[in-house]
Amino acid sequence: MSTKYAEAAPQAATKYVGRAVDRLDAKAKTTGEARFAAEHPYPDLAHAALVHATVARGRVTAVDTARARAVRGVIDVLTHENAPAMKPAPKPSLFNLSSLVSGTTVNYLATDEVYWNGQPVAVVVAETPEAARYAASLVRPSYEEWPAVVDFAAEEPNAVPQKSNPMRESGADKGDARAALATAPVSVDLRFSTPPQNHNAIEPHATTAVWDGDRLTVHEATQNIAWTRKHLALRFGVPERGVRVLSPYVGGGFGGKGSVWAGTLLAVLAARATGRPVRLALTREGVYHTVGGRTPSTQRVALGADAQGRLSALIHTSVSRTARAGGGPEPVTSASRHLYASPNIHLSDSTVRLDLVPNTFMRAPGEAIGTFALESAMDELSWELGMDPIELRMRNEPERNPVGGQRFAHRMLREAYAVGAERFGWRERDPRAGAMRDGRWLVGMGVATAYHPAWLMAASVTMRLGADGTVVVRCGLQEMGMGAATAQAQIAADEMGVPLESVRMEYGDSDLPPSPGAGGSAQTASVAAGVLAAGAKLKRSVHALARRLPGSPLRGRRLEELTPRDGGLFHAGGGQTYAEILAGAGRDHVEAVVKASMPAFVVRTLRDRRRLMRAASGAQFCEVRVDPDTFEVRVSRWVGVFDVGTVINATTAASQLRGGIVMGIGAALSEQTLIDHRTGRIVNPSLAEYHVPVHADVPRIDVHYLDEPDPTMPLGLLGVGEVGITGAAAAVANAVRHATGKRVLDLPITLDKLL
Repeated sequence: MSTKYAEAAPQAATKYVGRAVDRLDAKAKTTGEARFAAEHPYPDLAHAALVHATVARGRVTAVDTARARAVRGVIDVLTHENAPAMKPAPKPSLFNLSSLVSGTTVNYLATDEVYWNGQPVAVVVAETPEAARYAASLVRPSYEEWPAVVDFAAEEPNAVPQKSNPMRESGADKGDARAALATAPVSVDLRFSTPPQNHNAIEPHATTAVWDGDRLTVHEATQNIAWTRKHLALRFGVPERGVRVLSPYVGGGFGGKGSVWAGTLLAVLAARATGRPVRLALTREGVYHTVGGRTPSTQRVALGADAQGRLSALIHTSVSRTARAGGGPEPVTSASRHLYASPNIHLSDSTVRLDLVPNTFMRAPGEAIGTFALESAMDELSWELGMDPIELRMRNEPERNPVGGQRFAHRMLREAYAVGAERFGWRERDPRAGAMRDGRWLVGMGVATAYHPAWLMAASVTMRLGADGTVVVRCGLQEMGMGAATAQAQIAADEMGVPLESVRMEYGDSDLPPSPGAGGSAQTASVAAGVLAAGAKLKRSVHALARRLPGSPLRGRRLEELTPRDGGLFHAGGGQTYAEILAGAGRDHVEAVVKASMPAFVVRTLRDRRRLMRAASGAQFCEVRVDPDTFEVRVSRWVGVFDVGTVINATTAASQLRGGIVMGIGAALSEQTLIDHRTGRIVNPSLAEYHVPVHADVPRIDVHYLDEPDPTMPLGLLGVGEVGITGAAAAVANAVRHATGKRVLDLPITLDKLL
């Protein structure tokens, strides 16, 4: 986005932006008034349950449904033999970004082919969810089993280089990094691994689908309303205007709800086949088997430096996975393009293709696992040099983007580290490994850099100003619990100079002007650009009305001389309220429409990336305590200081950053999806066996942000949703290294790796 576009609207005096404002939906959620996707009642509602394949590769030769059909309350059992046809998923294309929403390439129940263990091969529809689930357990598919490739480690030697595209670069060569590494006075060369991880949002994926002729209404747990609508229209061969996706409340997403998966498609298919409204709510195990998660990775990071710690070589390579039926490559080396100055840099990303559920976006895809390796290697280099790890990073802080040479639009990592070191008490750290104790516990302190690119996408907004002074903002944005609607209401209130309680947000509906999905930490800034532009148009319209009113104190005044405040437009000598202006003009409202163009957005993004680098960044400080006998690791303190541009809501921004850190602690110490390499089956598909952090695992997390705007972004926003997880796993690993002297290269950091 150009600076001109970002500054399209005159800036109002801030009254609400930056404040800790309660979320607009807080009362609805805490009282149970809010209805999620699986809670909307319909007459004659039926319920669906999935039957999952038990082989990793092959085809279904027969499906015995007799026992399932005999269960009382069963309406139908859909298989590839009797299900209505769907159109296949479109091929991914940058010219049709909605094509990227396909979770997989599988055309469910239109094929007898099995692509992974857990793929849905039948759907049972019944009068109750209990009957549907029980009947699904009685369906007996038979298979012709084919050889399958499911072992990531075994397949790693067959990795092929990732292909770059204009939106996401892969690979880089600057100078001769291999030769520089070979001659560097000090070097480290390490191999890291990270495991697959699965999504565990508090609300499992759910869909309620209702057909009325060729018109479709879907209540959906999605973080991508507009693209989901386009996708469903395409797959079911109906006009896009005939599809309505409603998603006002989503119980967490983190990327897993950014694509259209089997549950959504098969709920809609079942509703069409039975002529009944159908609800399909995935079990937790069903989420693991049908919704992608984070790819595993192996990474090599090799660093060469002189005796003063100045890097002469940076090599970062990775292998991650996709699937035979879809999935996208992860930009694992992304942060290494931007974080450290080195005259010689080599980056490469490769992938293997496995017969597993396709991988997908998971909070900070690429950067979350890439920063673990890079920042652990930087820490290990500091040990080799005998240098403070913060000092090493500051000596290699670049003036311009190390790969590409673009200028930084905004970068305050030095300030973040300075503030963090003071708040954390870094000066109290004994630099010797294993030297710090608290009673019998070994104490370690670690740091790491957080980093996530700042994205901007196309968002359309309609804003209406009523004669009673109310402002209605209409945008199909996604509210996943992070306070997105509240932040936009704060922006609108300041832009129009009205009380926050006079702003009403309408969102979560595909009939509203389209918003980008909630992903890439881009939604707040993208929608804010639309809100600012709509506010500017509204004020121009009101000003034009006022100048035509006899005796108006605004006649003869240019809009640039006026300040929106107290529910109107004012200057030093006076002004008028919006209500007075509209009443005088005989209008009950005025409206502004901002239509954003996705093709124009793509062109603008590509143009800007050639000259500017925008990113959120930060400094993660972690303290751990390690039992010297059992090597149990406890995170005991955390300080995170972030440069995320302007903070709209102090409460929700801090919550987002803390949430990312908690996910990073989980990645560091416990989270991993376990796959049986004989069958391709996920063997820990539940929260009883897939361990996410609980309250006892998480200390008080002190979050601080610099609140300095990026001048090239709307309101100076950079995004807070994903930067919090980046660097977090490395900060834990570096603290463990300080406490024990042992460098753990493979996540998660479990007892066996320290004993």
